[in-house]
Formats: sequence, structure tokens, C-alpha cells
Amino acid sequence: MLRQEPIKAKWHIVAQSRIRDYNQLLKPNLSGMVVFSSVIGYLMAPNISFSWLDAGLWQRIVTLFIGGMLVTGGANTINQILERESDALMKRTRMRPMPDGRMHHYEAWVFAAVTGISGAMLLGYYFNPAAGALSFLSLLIYAFIYTPMKKVHPVAVLIGAIPGALPPLIGWVAATGSFSMGGWVLFFIQFFWQFPHFWAIAWVAFEDYDRAGIRMLPTREKETRFTGVQCMLYSLVLIPMAMVPGALGLTGKAGTIVCVACGLMYFAASIVFYLKNNYKAARRVMFASFIYLPTCFWRW
Repeated sequence: MLRQEPIKAKWHIVAQSRIRDYNQLLKPNLSGMVVFSSVIGYLMAPNISFSWLDAGLWQRIVTLFIGGMLVTGGANTINQILERESDALMKRTRMRPMPDGRMHHYEAWVFAAVTGISGAMLLGYYFNPAAGALSFLSLLIYAFIYTPMKKVHPVAVLIGAIPGALPPLIGWVAATGSFSMGGWVLFFIQFFWQFPHFWAIAWVAFEDYDRAGIRMLPTREKETRFTGVQCMLYSLVLIPMAMVPGALGLTGKAGTIVCVACGLMYFAASIVFYLKNNYKAARRVMFASFIYLPTCFWRW
């Protein structure tokens, strides 16, 4: 028994370390924010009535959340597999499981296949095949088109915005089984929201991205004000778009006012970024983006 205790302790440490590594592959904080929008898309569907006491509804929400987390986690894992060499060159990513040598990419491929396929199958089986297929399509675009394109051309941001905007549409399709107007409105709001969000992050992390050969800004130069102009244009679009859900009867007057206010805040942060073109202003746009999406979607 005395010889077994150190072995048990060692396996306990190894298991904890492996769980942390898988958690890093899933990126739960980022994935949770993405999947949150799919739940909102589901709840906004006209055939869904929300009640805190409806156990069946909560079961469907939890299932949608788990399925979405698995698919998103699979996509994030493939992203890290394909970018493992680039991640090793960047300060913020070099301690991830594969760049640090704690995990072989073969193991990560198995994990990505299990999570991605099981998540899509869960959504397809529990809700409808269209929701499952759409979630798997988002994985394929993110992992195999957006990820490699990041080293080729800044158009990667446009490509990445497509799977990034699909979660609320997936939630809508899961609820209705159709690709009706309401779902597409939510898709386009999240689509346009992403551009200032990604560009602000890319500006802040420009040196890291540049070291790894990743091109995310709409220009090769960091110091140009062109990025600020682009952030202004895309955030400006969100202001009139905030009124569309109200016109379709998806939200009330209060929700519309809150969303317009958030759009104005996002646009104002982009203006400051254009004028000052510095680290603090870029972070202000980034934090405005973090406030915008959960506030607007939650208010609806």
C-alpha cells in the first residue's frame, strides 16, 4: 500500500493536468459567449415561450448549450492544431498544450473529432437535422477556411465572421426548423458586430500576430488610421440594424432603445479609436464589443 500511494498521487496530478489541457482546447470562455447567442436565437423564435418554471424548456436550453459547446470546442481544437507552430511564436499562446509539448496533435485530432461530431449529432437528433448540419458547417468554415486564411489575407476576418454569426441562426433553426427572416436578422447583427471586435483585438496584439505571420488588420501597417475608419463603418451599421428586430415584432420598444444605445456606444468607441489610434483606444473598442453583444441579446 505504501508504494501505491505515490503512484495514485501521480495519476491524480496527471489527470488534473490533462483536464486543464482539454479545457484550453475548448476555450470555454470564448465558446460560452458564442453559444450564449445561440440560446438567445432559440428563445427569440416566435414558437418559444419562456418561463422560469418550464422544466422542458430548460432541458432544451441545456441541450442546445452542450451541443453548441461541443461543436465550438471542436472547431477551436482544430484551430489550435493547425496553428500550433504559429502559437509557439506568440506570447499569449505559446503555453497552450501543443506548442508547449504537453499534447501530441494526433490526440487533439481525436478530441476535435469526438467533440465536433457528437455536438452536431446531438443538435441534429434532439432538435432537427438542419440545426445539426448548420452547426457542422460552421465548424468546417471556421477550422478549414478561416484558420489557414489568417496567414494569407485579411479577408480571413470576413470569412471568420460567417461561422461567428451562425450561432443565433442555429438557435433559431433549432426552434423553428426554418431559415426565416428573424434568424437572418440575428445573424447579420452578430456578423457586423465582429469586425470592430476582431480588428481591435488584432491592433492590440499586432506584434504577436505579426511575429506569427497572421494578417488580421485591414492594412499591413498598424499605425494607419484606416483600421479606425473600418471600425466606424461597421459599428455604424449596427445602429439602424438594432431597429429591425422591433419592426419584425421580435422585441419591444425598450429592447430597441437599449440596442440603439449600445450601437451608439460602440460607434463612439470606434470614433475615439480613429482619432487617437492608440493602445488605450483600441482596448476601448474591444471592451465596448464585449458589452454590446450580451447586453443587446439579453435585453431582447
